[in-house]
Amino acid sequence: MKISKLKKNHILINGTVLDPFNGTEKKADIHIENGKIKEIGKISAPNNSEIIDCKNLFITHGFFDAHVHFREPGGEDKEDLNSGSMAALAGGFTGVCAMPNTDPPIDSPELTRYIIDRSKECPINIHPIGAVTKSQKGKELTEMGAMIAEGAIAFSDDGLPIADAKVMQNALEYSSMFDIPIINHAEDECLKADGVMHMGKVSTNLGLPSSPGITESSMVHRDLELAVHVGARLHVPHVSSARSVEHIKTLKKKSKKISAEVTAHHLYFTDEDLVSYNTNLKVAPPIRSEKDKKALIAAVKNGTIDCIATDHAPHTIEEKEGTFDIAPFGMIGLETCFAAVNKILVYENKMDQMSLVKLLTVNPRRIMGVEQDLFSVGTNAEIVIYDPSEDWKFSKNNIFSKSHNSPFINKNLKGKIKATIVKGHISSQD
Repeated sequence: MKISKLKKNHILINGTVLDPFNGTEKKADIHIENGKIKEIGKISAPNNSEIIDCKNLFITHGFFDAHVHFREPGGEDKEDLNSGSMAALAGGFTGVCAMPNTDPPIDSPELTRYIIDRSKECPINIHPIGAVTKSQKGKELTEMGAMIAEGAIAFSDDGLPIADAKVMQNALEYSSMFDIPIINHAEDECLKADGVMHMGKVSTNLGLPSSPGITESSMVHRDLELAVHVGARLHVPHVSSARSVEHIKTLKKKSKKISAEVTAHHLYFTDEDLVSYNTNLKVAPPIRSEKDKKALIAAVKNGTIDCIATDHAPHTIEEKEGTFDIAPFGMIGLETCFAAVNKILVYENKMDQMSLVKLLTVNPRRIMGVEQDLFSVGTNAEIVIYDPSEDWKFSKNNIFSKSHNSPFINKNLKGKIKATIVKGHISSQD
């Protein structure tokens, strides 16, 4: 991947411009001057302009991932903010929200400021999500107000469910004063027990300990009811079960402050894929049944689920080479996200490009309270250029993360990121 500084004038010509904020699609040129949007339309290029021909390509807002794990501080052998940024650029992401389950966790104003300061050195926009409870122990709330003042845009103990309903209620009440979302990793750990995959025929055949979909949906339902009761914003992460979808659909009718995400891997794989015992498919919540996958796809298409996230979770080769029962949960996903969901949703389930792009751009930005109208004149350019129809096979050469724990290696995907523009630079892969 080549990264270079934008010239004073960069002109993108002959492309199809998708504006997900205004819902428009048109053939147009884009003039970027000093890293900002200057004009969109038919453009007469100034002298010494850098021209990029985008014939047969789509140009849209840079993708935004509401859920990544960049492991810094403490886990830099797996990923750091710089290497995570490179993976993001390769996937067309210009902004991400970094989860707080680092070592130490992002549970204080000082650590929130650390992420903000470090992100200034990175080639993408990184927004810290603060921990809900101190040390992510699920007991004492963090100083949310002070962390918001330093740049936290949401709160989560992701990776560790908030088991105590009273603590969850208190967190929702506290966050409602600032109108920002609480994000709870919804898995009942008592029901989960030692489960490492979805409970069903496949887990029985493989002889692996498992947990049912209700492990997730019971806690999702609890969180939804609490959010409605309090009148607070709740964002449900990595929805995986059909029953969870039903709860979200029902409770959304009672509150406009509820949102939900699904990952690319829960839309792409089913528990049948685990017959290979590939530990890169060991994730939390687990990859579920074909029935659950169909329910997730339907929920994305009908708007019950608002956005797509990666839950990018790097782990070392040594960790993932352990047996299935001891390998850690998680897979990387930034480099493959668009091509995977484009294949599943657009080419297999007849979604249009505009609807898909909204799931990756304006919707997650709206949920996280980040600027959404990225094509307005004077805005810092955050753009992705992609070919929606290119067929390609994902390989280790396409990985820019420090970690390689991807189940998409050697998978045939659809749609290729050609270039990503953000922070006055352009990264290109061809």
